[in-house]
Amino acid sequence: MSMNIRRWLSVMLVVLALVIAGCSGSTSNSTESSTPQNKSTPAETTSNPQFSNLPRLDKKATVELRVKGSPITIEVDGTNAPITAGNFVDLVQKGVYDGLVFHRVVREPQPFVVQGGDPQGKNPKFPVERLGTGGFIDPQTKETRYIPLEIKPKGAAGPIYSKTFKAAGISSRPQLNHTRGAVAMARSQMPNSASSQFYFALADLPFLDGDYAVFGYVTDGMSVVDKIQQGDRIESVKVTQGIENLKKP
Repeated sequence: MSMNIRRWLSVMLVVLALVIAGCSGSTSNSTESSTPQNKSTPAETTSNPQFSNLPRLDKKATVELRVKGSPITIEVDGTNAPITAGNFVDLVQKGVYDGLVFHRVVREPQPFVVQGGDPQGKNPKFPVERLGTGGFIDPQTKETRYIPLEIKPKGAAGPIYSKTFKAAGISSRPQLNHTRGAVAMARSQMPNSASSQFYFALADLPFLDGDYAVFGYVTDGMSVVDKIQQGDRIESVKVTQGIENLKKP
């Protein structure tokens, strides 16, 4: 029994670390005070001014990310997470992820996540231990681009926005689950605080379902993900298929 309690506490600590590590500056998140669109359809998200300035991905795209010369192939799902997937593909196209550090790797007491995507990691002199607080700053607005929490319930017409399943009273499972190899957005405690940081799930993590937005899956190269260490860098990342599905505002 005591062993089970310690394991449960360890899991809660790493989940808390994931929340805290999402992005700083979220207290000034401009979408936080917006009315949650908890029953939005795809058409509504296009016309809603809260989302109109964000890139979207229609259907799917394939992204190849390289670490230590080895490729990781990701299928990015714009069908079920159009804004989250569109944001990721857009940042890939902008070269935001090239050279960034994987600043958080949690494998003990059991496999959890590999997290990266903090633009501050572009500077090789920036301390790894201080990463996990940055997001993508749009060069045009000079402000951090935040995206809403976007999770589609299984069988629903479209995602719900700005609310966790618990807050929205959703009891069903998400369409995109935290199975091993899932790729999802890290965020702070506020739902609409994701920006550029993402993580790979190293194991099935069902306790994160409905709280964090999965937007794709590793389809090849999971063995590469398993070998990533804290401080390893993304050597390059590119869209290999489906770039025509990216729709910019």
